[in-house]
Amino acid sequence: MSFQTGLSGLNASSRSLDVIGNNIANANTTGMKSSRTEFGDLVASSLGAAGGSAGAGIGVAVAAIAQQFTQGNINTTGNSLDVAINGGGFFQLTQPDDSIAYTRDGSFKLDKDGYIITNTGANLMGYPTDTAGNTTSTEAGKLQLPTTAPIAGKQTTKITAEFNLDARAVEAASVTPPTPRGTYGTALPVYDSQGTPVPLNLYFSKAATTTTDNWDVYDVATGGTPLFQMQFDGNGKLVSPLTSPTLTIATPSTTTPSITATLDISKVSQGGSAFSVSNLTQDGYAPGELTGISIGETGVITTRYSNGQTQFKGKIALTDFRNVQGLQPLGNNAWAATYSSGDPVQGEPGAGRFGGLRSGALEESNVDLTSELVNMMTAQRTYQANAQTIKTQDQIMSTLVNLR
Repeated sequence: MSFQTGLSGLNASSRSLDVIGNNIANANTTGMKSSRTEFGDLVASSLGAAGGSAGAGIGVAVAAIAQQFTQGNINTTGNSLDVAINGGGFFQLTQPDDSIAYTRDGSFKLDKDGYIITNTGANLMGYPTDTAGNTTSTEAGKLQLPTTAPIAGKQTTKITAEFNLDARAVEAASVTPPTPRGTYGTALPVYDSQGTPVPLNLYFSKAATTTTDNWDVYDVATGGTPLFQMQFDGNGKLVSPLTSPTLTIATPSTTTPSITATLDISKVSQGGSAFSVSNLTQDGYAPGELTGISIGETGVITTRYSNGQTQFKGKIALTDFRNVQGLQPLGNNAWAATYSSGDPVQGEPGAGRFGGLRSGALEESNVDLTSELVNMMTAQRTYQANAQTIKTQDQIMSTLVNLR
């Protein structure tokens, strides 16, 4: 029996060294979670034994190899597709065989079709979003980015202008239409239905009326006919028009329809200072090519384009479990759900028990190399001690056999 006790100790120590060796080997593996060997003693009981009696025990067994899901250090990489989870949760993956897996390794790539994948070809799962970044479905799907096709241009539909007109300006002649020369003016490009820029040059002239606080608005392209007239009260506040007037802007192409856009002048003022423009914007843009990708703390994926536009293209989903130690390791930094882990619970980064995301960073292994080296020396001594018990038992057996 003593031989079996020592042998169980050798087996348990060997398993412990295997676990320690695996931890050390994966000290630099992204998202790696260390494991530890947990032991349980073995005892033998006999029928009719008194309740208070205790045997010497018959050895040790490995009760469990427990995974340690503590947070690893977050290391900045600068790669926009590297993502670290700062807190609880796992990335959800769809494996090449369509099985579901989970990982803390956020070193993602783009394949030729724009899907976000892992090094083993598994697809990262997430939620679709609208242009404002709000999720449009509670069902996670494979995240895909438009890596090849440019975004189409958008026609201008709204122009916003904020400026101050000099109240000291001289009225224009009542007979001769004013010209843009020497008058107050501003310009910006607007875009037609194909995203082609069209110049819009506006200028303003104080109207020759008995009311000195009226201003005519002109477009250089249409000549001396005013587009509309602005009227201000004695405090320099715009009183007419109260609604945004509509502009019709001709395009150079005979096949492209004119641009129809509203002009928001609600913040235009008249004051005793020089003419100045504080804001002049419009909502159209030219076609653009993809130039960059970024991922926010809440998992929203933003694409940037050469025309200065940004668009939201999905949101990374996270998954958590009631018992993470019940997850089954699959290798390649992935786990599978089991009966012991409980059902997966999906959520969004930064909400509830789910951690936030760090783009351009990766979570390092949580292996403490110094502790593992100390554990390795302890396991080695334990192995040697168990071997010594077997050697001692062998010597005692030899002594008994050689008795005369």
